[in-house]
Amino acid sequence: MEKKSKPATMKGVSETFTGEVWIDPIVTGEEPSRIRVNSVRFSPGARSAWHSHVLGQTLCVTDGVGQVQTKGQERVIIQAGDVVTTPPHEVHWHGALADHYMTHLSITEGVGPSDEPETNWMQHVTDEEYFGE
Repeated sequence: MEKKSKPATMKGVSETFTGEVWIDPIVTGEEPSRIRVNSVRFSPGARSAWHSHVLGQTLCVTDGVGQVQTKGQERVIIQAGDVVTTPPHEVHWHGALADHYMTHLSITEGVGPSDEPETNWMQHVTDEEYFGE
């Protein structure tokens, strides 16, 4: 068994997030493993842009209250203990409610030696979409 040093916390970049988001890498699998696990903390009102994952994504909410939405469907409230899965290529977003923090584990898989990125980032979620107006 090998103990590895913990990578530094990263700030979510404005190209892919609205608001304050902090990312702590937990696991980046080494070949042949392709697993990626990050702890992602959203400040109140913070959210991801619309995006999809080549191999899908699982979110395990560890703290707070947030929401997730698949393109063309209703927003769903998520809270500590909830697990949400999105299948490959499903366009979605997730983030904290306007008055709560929310932290989740993001579990995805890398695609290996491919030209295709693991995540396809799209436009930002508008305030109208975020608030369901």
